[in-house]
Amino acid sequence: MTNGTTKNSSGHAALRNGLAPMAAAFSSFAQKTAVWTGHPLAFLLAVAVIVVWVVTGPLFNYSDTWQLVINTGTTIITFLMVFLIQNTQNRDMLSMQLKLSELVLAMHGAKNKFAAVEDLSDAELEELHQECRSRAEATFTQIEQRRGKGAKRTAAAAAVKSHRRTAKA
Repeated sequence: MTNGTTKNSSGHAALRNGLAPMAAAFSSFAQKTAVWTGHPLAFLLAVAVIVVWVVTGPLFNYSDTWQLVINTGTTIITFLMVFLIQNTQNRDMLSMQLKLSELVLAMHGAKNKFAAVEDLSDAELEELHQECRSRAEATFTQIEQRRGKGAKRTAAAAAVKSHRRTAKA
């Protein structure tokens, strides 16, 4: 690409003009924030804020301003957390995808085309899904056929044992 962007391995455009350090800093900040906000003390702090807000209700006669404070605060926090959560989910999903890809590539006999399925179009994913479903159904059919043959063998073996017992008696 010629407009100052390049494609990374997942097919997304990444800017080369100095945003990489900012992206790394944001990612680090998002990870630390996710860890902190997922901590029980963060939840207790949020509960404490709500309790303080509820307790101050009578002091402010449950005014519109009193309600606006909690509404504005929670809206701002929610708005910002959406971006932080999305960043950490993207990172977690990519790391999981890389781990799974490594396993697929390392397995003898595995189809390597599954290692990069995240880059396929929706139509290609659906086609691959149907292929996998067909293979799974074929495997299930084979298992059921084996069980049927196994049940016949077990019944035949039981009949032979029964016949031997009666023959000895």
